[in-house]
Amino acid sequence: MKEAVAAFPVGYHDFHPDKTYNYQLNRWHSLGLMRFEDINDVAKSIRSFSEWKRKMLGLAQKAESESRLLNAAFYYRAAEFYTMPGDQPGKEYFYDRFADLFYRAIQDDEFERIAIPYETTSLKAIRINSRIEKAGTLLVHGGFDSFLEEWYYIMKYFARGGFDVIGFEGPGQGSVLLKQGVHLDYRWEKPVKSVLDHFQLQEATLFGLSMGGWFCLRAAAFEPRIKNVIASGHAVDYSRIPPAFARWLMLFFIKNFRSYTEKSFEKVAAKNNIQGWQTSNLAHITGLPPLEAFEYSLNLNANNLHCDKIRQNVLYLTGRNDHFIPYKMHDLQLKLLTNAASVTDRVFTKKEHAQNHCQIGNIGLMLDECIRWMKKHAG
Repeated sequence: MKEAVAAFPVGYHDFHPDKTYNYQLNRWHSLGLMRFEDINDVAKSIRSFSEWKRKMLGLAQKAESESRLLNAAFYYRAAEFYTMPGDQPGKEYFYDRFADLFYRAIQDDEFERIAIPYETTSLKAIRINSRIEKAGTLLVHGGFDSFLEEWYYIMKYFARGGFDVIGFEGPGQGSVLLKQGVHLDYRWEKPVKSVLDHFQLQEATLFGLSMGGWFCLRAAAFEPRIKNVIASGHAVDYSRIPPAFARWLMLFFIKNFRSYTEKSFEKVAAKNNIQGWQTSNLAHITGLPPLEAFEYSLNLNANNLHCDKIRQNVLYLTGRNDHFIPYKMHDLQLKLLTNAASVTDRVFTKKEHAQNHCQIGNIGLMLDECIRWMKKHAG
């Protein structure tokens, strides 16, 4: 078999009228993991989570029967993504199907799978070494609900660009959550320290995507072996994303009517809609009841980011029309990086097809920007 290859297609498509469904479909397509014709054929008929799962399972089975193992893997991943608590089969079943097919699809590639000791368990990692000149070591991780394997072809791209690349999952992510039961810990310097220690690295660049952008900046504030840090698609303060009045009202009810608010969160989490999924997914990743999970998420704020301690070179990437992260967060973040060795910001636009969250629509453009910047700051 030949080495597995994925391209990064350019363009953000109207697969589905609902922007949440549409983003997720564009996400996996833009990463080169789902075929346009497959998604376009079924997307507009999706009206519910159960229909989403049924369509994704149909695509997975068809792709598997045609030996398109990589596509099949990510259709199972898509089915897992919107699986609700109590659904059968559950998340772990879909994860197992995904992982089996993914690693079969890339079995002839040159990479190394590694278990990194972490507290009483381990973190999953993949290492891909550059075959050309060594421009440095890059650590890659995702954010709130990502799997390590989603970044595999991004890692390969960086390796072809001259970097030794280590991708890893931290607490609350992928197999670390689903197979080992390790829940989210916003103190991202802990898993980063474990990775650096395991590979005996004295310096590296750290790249975090989505909420991973917040995580990597937080880690850089406490880990001096990180020399350069790249953050894409994050909010400097997630607690400030809801409108001020809605935020005040929620905190008022939590303080004064806690029992009522707990029951309200539980009712929302039980609903088979996007609000129910968001609430139950937060509880799943944190390992907490819905209200406590929401309260834990408030730790992802500017104070806990400790921007004043960040002394590295920083590359800060933003999509101008990111529908998850308000654009106002861009300037808020820049203003707090007062002690960084250098700060480079890049706002991607609709004209570039990269205006969306984490530059979905033109991944290659974003990666080329990162490579140029890293080589500028190499050594």
